[in-house]
Amino acid sequence: MASYVLGLSSGYHDSAAALLRDGEIVAAAQEERFSRVKQDPRFPAAALKFCLDEAGIAPGDVDTVFYYENPRKKLNRIASTYLNFGLRGYRSFVSEMPAWLGRKAHVKKALRRELSARFGAAAASPAIEYIDHHESHAASAFFPSPFQEAAVLCVDGVGEWATTSAWVGSGNGLVPLWDIRFPHSLGLLYSAITYFCGFKVDSGEYKLMGLAPYGEPTYRDRILDHLIDVKPDGSFWLDMDYFDYAVGDCMVSDRFARLFGGPRRMPEGPITRREFDLAASIQVVLEEVLLRLTATLRRQTGRKALCMAGGVALNCVANGKLLHAGMFEDIWVQPASGDSGGALGAALAGWHGRKGAARRPHDGDRMKATLLGSHYDDVRIEAALRERGAVFTRLADGTLCDEVADLLAAGNVVGWFQGRMEFGPRALGSRSILGDARNTTMQSVMNLKIKNRESFRPFAPAVLEEHAAAWFDLDRPSPYMLFVVGVRDERRIPVSDAERRLAGIERLKCVRSSVPAVTHVDYSARVQTVGPDANRRFRALLERFHEKTGCPVLVNTSFNVRGEPIVESPDNAYLCFMRTQMDALVMGNFLLRKEDQPVHVETSDWRAEFALD
Repeated sequence: MASYVLGLSSGYHDSAAALLRDGEIVAAAQEERFSRVKQDPRFPAAALKFCLDEAGIAPGDVDTVFYYENPRKKLNRIASTYLNFGLRGYRSFVSEMPAWLGRKAHVKKALRRELSARFGAAAASPAIEYIDHHESHAASAFFPSPFQEAAVLCVDGVGEWATTSAWVGSGNGLVPLWDIRFPHSLGLLYSAITYFCGFKVDSGEYKLMGLAPYGEPTYRDRILDHLIDVKPDGSFWLDMDYFDYAVGDCMVSDRFARLFGGPRRMPEGPITRREFDLAASIQVVLEEVLLRLTATLRRQTGRKALCMAGGVALNCVANGKLLHAGMFEDIWVQPASGDSGGALGAALAGWHGRKGAARRPHDGDRMKATLLGSHYDDVRIEAALRERGAVFTRLADGTLCDEVADLLAAGNVVGWFQGRMEFGPRALGSRSILGDARNTTMQSVMNLKIKNRESFRPFAPAVLEEHAAAWFDLDRPSPYMLFVVGVRDERRIPVSDAERRLAGIERLKCVRSSVPAVTHVDYSARVQTVGPDANRRFRALLERFHEKTGCPVLVNTSFNVRGEPIVESPDNAYLCFMRTQMDALVMGNFLLRKEDQPVHVETSDWRAEFALD
């Protein structure tokens, strides 16, 4: 009889559920995809229902539920922090502590209540256990990895106490080595700069990373002299006089603002040279600290492979620098490195760590290309389209990729909805918006007319795995879009002296390579390689596009607009298609062209209805 364990994350941001059957990942999904609330922190009822339905079981069939952190330890950290900061945190203490004492510290009781209310009394019968936050991250990094032995590094904002932690993984075991504790946090330092530059904490860090190549690291020394003291081994200490996040309601203090010449940029305000240079500076500091930490971990453990998780592990620019440094022979990063991946990590830590189950031999990693989410067959897709009055054509398997490749080669932007949904923040060819990477206007078109987001943000290339090394400085598979590397020299186009003098966003005007839509202003790209077994229909489309154009690269970005989660259902996909300027939509075997549809909903209506940030 099969044994099932469930992992849950909820209560803070990006809640999720993950289900294992005899240690194998059956399903995993974020609640936001079903609720349509970006980074939904609520109990993941819909995600849990999907996981159970996918396995064909009832909640009572689950042996144990593992929650991704320990709220009692977290309460201890919060109370201790307020005591240490004294009167400075009194107002926040008075507003925050009642919720903790009355609700947040009693997660097991809350989970049983939710399970019983939504799934019946029998759903509350499984045992519920806590897994420490960084153990959840470490388990999500090591246990699905392709390595039997590895060093493990977890870096995020904060868990219970740890903000950075090091581990050694071997077989079915994880041994903690050391940690760095709150309030000293590399993730919160990066988030503080994100906030100061006018972006939203816990989601705007991607923007800051994308902004960095437009600036110069002129504030690097100021950050290292005042904000963070970094030791040769990578350990660090923040000067908390510059920050307010420990006990206040703001990320930074007035002293922080004075250090950088005035108040923060207001959201949606003009981006100035200061923001460009701050982004470049904190990115350089982050990379320097991570390089020191990983060098220390390599010396301490002697392991040849490194696994990473935690929100900072999604900084793919820093990941690329670690890969290039060559301290480890191989690096594997959990593609759902944030709190949603904590649900999977909790389940894996429970299965291997608490239950002592062995890891089974596995060819490659165990993430199944992140295709762990919901899926819709053509019968359900067609029903959804008819309900909307959509006009569509059904294509045969043998002609679908051929026709879509022609659309892309002609400069069309195509919504692509196929198979199982991805788990984690990246769209990897199942819930994607696709374009021709050779097109010189594709980046601005997709940013401003499709995604409704800032023009400076880069797009990622999806490339046939066997051709990646001919286009990018990459000597290994990168299936999860988690490493930024250079575009090959022979694919680059030199900029003129006049173009070299351009500053800030003006640098976007330069065509830098033969795939300009995916080449950032520093000649870099966040590469996804697509191998023969990862996502077969997406792979087939890339092959047909390559045959027709000689280019094995497509623009691949997530199927959503700014402020909205990635689409989950055919209805989500159709509405997003109609409310943006996408040219075509392909769902299953159905092709929809925008000009054929009975009603067009303008992008302005979409922005008003969803109040995009």
